Amino acid sequence: MDVTIDQIKEEHAKVAKMIATFEANQKIVSAYPITLNLPQLNAGEKYVGAIISADGTKRDHIILLPETKVDINWKDATAWAKSIGGDLPNRCESALLFATMKDQFEPQWHWTNEQHADDSGYAWVQGFHYGGQSSTRKSNEYRARAARRLSVIE
Repeated sequence: MDVTIDQIKEEHAKVAKMIATFEANQKIVSAYPITLNLPQLNAGEKYVGAIISADGTKRDHIILLPETKVDINWKDATAWAKSIGGDLPNRCESALLFATMKDQFEPQWHWTNEQHADDSGYAWVQGFHYGGQSSTRKSNEYRARAARRLSVIE
């Protein structure tokens, strides 16, 4: 089999691209030297990811629990989530869930664990039909999913 200069150039370009990707990844690793050991999952749980605070001091694994509650108010949803060993996701976690696990949710509003700062009668919900968040009366009934958090200990 004869090798042409064009074939060599093509292979060279592939190797150059691989080297550039490797070097870019090394820059990221050296800039953000954080490693995470993945947690053990229980049956039906899904690993969502890790949330790391801007200063790197708080690191939590987020795990989605398999159960769903339908037509439940905020107070009952909060109690239910705790009863199965979890919590309602906070607003940041809910945004991560929408970004990474939208297919695990019905396209409806789902409760977060965060109350509205200015009105204790309101709490935040995450829309899994279009991704937005909104505050609503705690007495309204929406869906709920629970998550559990595991602190990353290194």
